[in-house]
Amino acid sequence: MNVKIRLYVKNQICSGQIISLGRDQANYLFSVMRQTVSDQIHIFNNFDGEWLAEIININKRIVELKCLNKVRPSIVPPNVWLFFSPIKKSRTDFIVEKATELGVAEIFPTRSEFTNSARINQDRLQTHAIEAAEQCGGTYVPKVHKICKLSDTLEKWPDDRNIFFCNEDNLKPACKLSELPKGAWAIFIGPEGGFSKGEKKRFTQHSKTFSISLGPRILRADTAAISALTLWQSNFGDWA
Repeated sequence: MNVKIRLYVKNQICSGQIISLGRDQANYLFSVMRQTVSDQIHIFNNFDGEWLAEIININKRIVELKCLNKVRPSIVPPNVWLFFSPIKKSRTDFIVEKATELGVAEIFPTRSEFTNSARINQDRLQTHAIEAAEQCGGTYVPKVHKICKLSDTLEKWPDDRNIFFCNEDNLKPACKLSELPKGAWAIFIGPEGGFSKGEKKRFTQHSKTFSISLGPRILRADTAAISALTLWQSNFGDWA
């Protein structure tokens, strides 16, 4: 049987466990996907892997599943965070979706001096991350944090995490990727207006910063996020 439906659940998953899904997922399975009792779907969370589950009770308000067997283990992404400045709604959604597909551990919308959009809908962005993981075959949903302030973030920066600073002023890479250290990383993408002079100075003076070029052309913020993640993943992540 070819099971095509995948759902993220917050429950712990183990053999024989009964899981109740909430109204939104129940309505999706019952009204949209036309599932019935005895149909099977795949479920996953961030820790227990992906499981085959059978529907034992269903209506548009609630679905009960019985966990059958593990299909595959969890695939946790590399320890890399993404910091980006929110832009237009659809393009911010796009960044979160593609970051989830490419593989990040956590996502941090960030307010800098030139950020155009100072507000986000955290719940909506988290939902986009969940849907992206369900559709791309992933078994991990990164946490989307509340919007943070760049200056506060850098002031309280952890000693054990390096900074992948995407600097549009660099026409050539300031350092070779092959020379960068392994370990925990964070990628910083600037807003549509770029980082301010003061922010660039704070980055370049920070002991954990490695200044990286994304090429000779100025990229849109969403393009830059995808390019930076692809560059990092292909050299240091689970693509390497």
